[in-house]
Amino acid sequence: MAQRGIREYDAKRLLAKYLKDYMQGLSYDFKAVLVTPETDWAILEKENPWLKDTKLVAKPDQLFGKRGKHGLVLVNATLDEVKSWIGEHMGKEVTIGRVSDALTCFLVEPFIPHEKEYYLAITTEREGDRIYMSAEGGIEIEEMWDKVNEAFIPILAKKEEISKIIKNAVPKEIEEKETFAQFAEVIYNFFVDYHFTYLEFNPFTIKQNLIYPLDAVARLDDTAQFECAEKWGEIEFPTPFGRKYTKEEAYIKQLDAKSGSSLKLTVLNPKGRIWTMVAGGGASVVYTDTISDLGAAQELGNYGEYSGNPTTDETYEYAKTILDLMTREKDPQGRPKILIIGGGIANFTDVAKTFDGIIKALEDYKDKLKNVNAKIYVRRGGPNYEKGLAKIKEAGRKLDLPIEVYGPETHMTRIVKLALEEK
Repeated sequence: MAQRGIREYDAKRLLAKYLKDYMQGLSYDFKAVLVTPETDWAILEKENPWLKDTKLVAKPDQLFGKRGKHGLVLVNATLDEVKSWIGEHMGKEVTIGRVSDALTCFLVEPFIPHEKEYYLAITTEREGDRIYMSAEGGIEIEEMWDKVNEAFIPILAKKEEISKIIKNAVPKEIEEKETFAQFAEVIYNFFVDYHFTYLEFNPFTIKQNLIYPLDAVARLDDTAQFECAEKWGEIEFPTPFGRKYTKEEAYIKQLDAKSGSSLKLTVLNPKGRIWTMVAGGGASVVYTDTISDLGAAQELGNYGEYSGNPTTDETYEYAKTILDLMTREKDPQGRPKILIIGGGIANFTDVAKTFDGIIKALEDYKDKLKNVNAKIYVRRGGPNYEKGLAKIKEAGRKLDLPIEVYGPETHMTRIVKLALEEK
């Protein structure tokens, strides 16, 4: 499971879509726009006339919290006031905790006058999901955690059991107890159906069976995109606040956007000694965890994966990007650089086809690989894996590169130990 944060705008957009498509009795009148440096206000106002007719709220929408405590929420404002406030803050660098970044995306929505604020959050765990509820929401929720009720829903719980668990957990102080319980159950179904891993509404309010999520934090399981593409629509997974892409990461992200496959790269340590080229999101976690367990986390250069049956050319572009990063500098202690080309047992990825791309990249970087005294360890299984392993073994011989090749009979964690142990 890969948890990826989404914008507050998208969390609310998805909720409105869900309520409209599946629910009766509860509704959410979703109105919101995003403002970026490229926004044309004239077009925005023409497409959203409500901006001129109501008081508004404006705030950054860039995957960080405590916006109110940092003075980054404008409330009960006119459109002119919002435009002026955003103009003052757009591009301004702010520090949240220990992280600094520029403000580049703002959420604007109607201001909802209200008296009561509630809290609701759901998080997923190994054995089920946990729900948190409180009759008092807002920016001080952490200081009032003793007033938060907690309920656990097992993975295999039936609908009737889920309803009972939620109703029993609703705080007694809430006057609209039935509506709150109904909303909580709807949100839980929404959480499950749309494959959220974390969802928080803090605060939200209820007015005559209308739900108003005033603030939202959400993360999705991005490995469910194949199943939820239609439900999610044009979903964006923004860069975490304070995280700036390297040139190489941006290039792979661009490749990924154009591909039906999955190509991911995060550079952890440009001077790292250990680099991975792993097929599959689950396998990438296993390899990374094993490297860390063996005490080499600080030497790991990257984290990422290629999967979903990428083409030979896509795999070549991905491989040469990693090889370029890996071969820029020798290890200061004179030790060999290590490349682990791994993966689980593929379901539909053509191993031989992807290995053609990797071999082509090895040919391009053979001299640089020799210069850093690279040692390469390969472990793979799946369609055409015998052919792929034979090809890369032969490539090692022709290129005079030390390549050790293993099939699915060798455990994934074993290949890491072989690569890291002193010889």
